[in-house]
Amino acid sequence: MNQNTFDKLQFTALKELVKSFCISDLGKQLLDKQQPSSNLSVVKNRLNETSEARNILNAESHIPLLGTSNINFMIDKLEKGMILEPSELVGIADFLRGCRKIKTFMRDKQFFAPVLSSYSQSMSEFPSIEEEITFSIKGSRVDSAASKDLKRIRTQIQATEGKIEERLNKFLKSNVNKEYIQEFFVSKKGDRFTIPIKASFKNQVAGTVVEISSKGSTVFIEPEAISKLNVELAMLKSEESIEEYQILATLCGMISEKIHEVTINIDLISQYDMIFAKAKYSKSIDGIEPRLNNHGLIKLVKCKHPLLHGTIVPLDFEIGQDYRSSVITGPNAGGKTIVLKTIGLVTLATMSGFHISADESTEIAIFEKIFVDIGDNQSIENALSTFSSHIKNISEIMRDSKNNTLLLFDEIGSGTEPNEGAALAIAILEEFYHMGCITVATTHYGEIKRYSEIHSDFMNAAMQFDSETLTPLYKLIIGESGDSNAIWIAQKMNLREQVIQKATNYMKNKVYNLDRVRDNKIKKPEIVSTKVKEMYEYQIGDKVKLLEKNDFGLVYKGRDNFNNLVVLYKGEFIEVNDKRITLELKASELYPKGYNVNTLFIAYQDRKLQHDFERGSKKALRKIQKEIRNRK
Repeated sequence: MNQNTFDKLQFTALKELVKSFCISDLGKQLLDKQQPSSNLSVVKNRLNETSEARNILNAESHIPLLGTSNINFMIDKLEKGMILEPSELVGIADFLRGCRKIKTFMRDKQFFAPVLSSYSQSMSEFPSIEEEITFSIKGSRVDSAASKDLKRIRTQIQATEGKIEERLNKFLKSNVNKEYIQEFFVSKKGDRFTIPIKASFKNQVAGTVVEISSKGSTVFIEPEAISKLNVELAMLKSEESIEEYQILATLCGMISEKIHEVTINIDLISQYDMIFAKAKYSKSIDGIEPRLNNHGLIKLVKCKHPLLHGTIVPLDFEIGQDYRSSVITGPNAGGKTIVLKTIGLVTLATMSGFHISADESTEIAIFEKIFVDIGDNQSIENALSTFSSHIKNISEIMRDSKNNTLLLFDEIGSGTEPNEGAALAIAILEEFYHMGCITVATTHYGEIKRYSEIHSDFMNAAMQFDSETLTPLYKLIIGESGDSNAIWIAQKMNLREQVIQKATNYMKNKVYNLDRVRDNKIKKPEIVSTKVKEMYEYQIGDKVKLLEKNDFGLVYKGRDNFNNLVVLYKGEFIEVNDKRITLELKASELYPKGYNVNTLFIAYQDRKLQHDFERGSKKALRKIQKEIRNRK
């Protein structure tokens, strides 16, 4: 299997649907990890588990899986030597209680669910840990009854807090303090009790400033009268924390001693949650456990696509016994692709232990690999056409396929010239057939249909189509060859009858009408007289515009036999076709009569050297002699 197969057949979407029936993350995580198995024994066991769970659901209205939440992260903390919070310990107690309930529930289900019942025998019960946690923690807080010392400390804390409140209330009611007080109530800042005092009188009140308001108008003072009591309270709070920690550590130690057994319980609860989710899904679709084989036989009887809803035409299909390859034909939007996806998805579902919606006589083959080529795989990034991407995919499939492989091809060979596409598709199907694969392909090509008709181990199948209403019926008929119904559609669209008749004849005998139409039946077009513009003969020195460069040059050589000219452009001679230049100015208009235009193409230095030599310059003579020596 590969991810492309899962994506094209929507297997991941089916798993998400089944996951929605899980009670906890434990089952969902296990279902995420589970892949379709190619081992017949494993698949049989998975389907049997689902069937047994379905039997239990049919007999019982409630499965006691509530409370069995995911406690893996708490176990991880314990394994690292960390102390759990009270709420986390309550979660573990709920989980252990859920394990005990499911063990009791499954104990008497041995008659109609022997395998699932046997799993519960490996589950451990921890009533003492449950009781200790329940006794010691109430309301996500360590209860005072958890130990005598904790009860004593909390009693002292309560008494000390009472004394503090009594003295503060006395402070508030004193007439002496009235003008100092901003607001007449006790404010607790952290673990310290304070009175809101006006900032201007903060020096008039004996005590410790604990906090100042944001505007600075109020200071919160701990009166001197309760300072000793606050210190005493802080010490008691510290003693309380130490005692709570010891109680939590004791409870965590009890769990850590049994952590191996608890981990086994987690695995078992995960299995139960996943299996019962499969059973709930089975019940929601009225699913069945199909028969199994490992020799490539697929027999679908009244089978429905797992993800389609509403009114669905059931699929009857068979392959792998009398023939090993099938070619499905029919109109566009007639349901051919859905047939492929149904075959592939129910096979993956079965290999994952899911029940399917079908008749009980349905039989599914277990394959080692399943490959599909469905949909438009055009790759913009790799600049691959639709056809190229399909062939690339098929090439990879051919490399990885074995004799125990299911192949599903949609519109095989399409996307290119029909004759080549059909020939290539036939060669591909033939190669996979000789490799021993089970192949189902859809096509519009008549050549593929004819090949399937004459090959004894191939079988045609057709999607039914209502020719009168031009609507697909989404029903597959084995042994028939369908067509695209182009002729029918054209007839219903009132195309001329003679055109319909000709098309029908051309389909049968390929003899085309090649007669020419008589001249008197064709209206001859009026001949419009136009003057043909004479071709200009470019002369050396003409100024021309180079159209591609949008710039100007000078003609050095006139037109040759191929209508090419040589033009001097920016100090270089280039060859240009006369269609890519236009005449700007003739040489006769640019230069005076008798002007030697050849000098236009001699470099200035060369012209100067020649002039100096002609007038007898010794420097020019030495330069020429030097060039002669260099050439030797």
